[in-house]
Amino acid sequence: MLRLRTDLAVEARELAGDRISGVDYREYSRSGLKVSRLCVKSESARRRLSKEQGTYITIELPSLTDNFSRTDERLKIIGEEIRGLLPVNGMLLVAGLGNEEITPDALGPRTASRVLATRHIRGELARASGLDRLRPVAVLSTGVTGQTGIETGEYISSIVKRIRPAAVVAVDALASRRLERLGTTLQISDTGISPGAGVGNHRVKINSETLGVPVIAVGVPTVVDLRTFAADLLDSGLRDDESRLVSTADRPVIIPREIDLLIDRASRLLAFSLNAAFHDRFDLEELAQLM
Repeated sequence: MLRLRTDLAVEARELAGDRISGVDYREYSRSGLKVSRLCVKSESARRRLSKEQGTYITIELPSLTDNFSRTDERLKIIGEEIRGLLPVNGMLLVAGLGNEEITPDALGPRTASRVLATRHIRGELARASGLDRLRPVAVLSTGVTGQTGIETGEYISSIVKRIRPAAVVAVDALASRRLERLGTTLQISDTGISPGAGVGNHRVKINSETLGVPVIAVGVPTVVDLRTFAADLLDSGLRDDESRLVSTADRPVIIPREIDLLIDRASRLLAFSLNAAFHDRFDLEELAQLM
């Protein structure tokens, strides 16, 4: 049987059914945003959903091909949801995962380029300018193994050992099972990430076990797996002859026509939300000026 591929926990729950032992699920609304919180609490639930034990927060957004203002209250709400999974104190390391040269995979590096790097801001000048209120944050874009010859997990692990952050925030593009969720869904989790999973190229996992610190994963779906899409259309999985027909391609994916605009606006939304999450002693307008 073909396994339908999705990085979104809410979709994994849709596929597995609503009543799963060891899963807590609730939905709520904040400033017009629909938010769901799914907690995988048992090994049996982990196997049923194919999702690691932990918390998954999903926020449904207007299409990211629609613009938003830099002081949009929704950015603050998203920031608060992210902050709730972070350690209260300590330096943070933001890692933008993906390939800048391939647009659907460029979400991580483009987001990282807009996140405020503040680890180096210290001393009397910082105090005099009021910037000592900024939380220390280090930022990097990892590239991909084909560009660097270094596994993303190895790269981040070496930085973590050197600068010892309190937590890592990994930003990456995701895969959905439905076209309508591309660019309209944001997932936050405390379970880490598998680089390349969204395009079927699983690498070394980046999580608390491999890095020794909490890892918060943030992402937006940018592609749909073609075989998953075909199976959804058929509503009951692919028949054997159809499965062979579709699987002749090497994990092809469907990309929205407006992908350039989606990545640009999704990366700006994530960067503003992350800055709001990290630096809650500044309002959105002040953060926009610093960016």
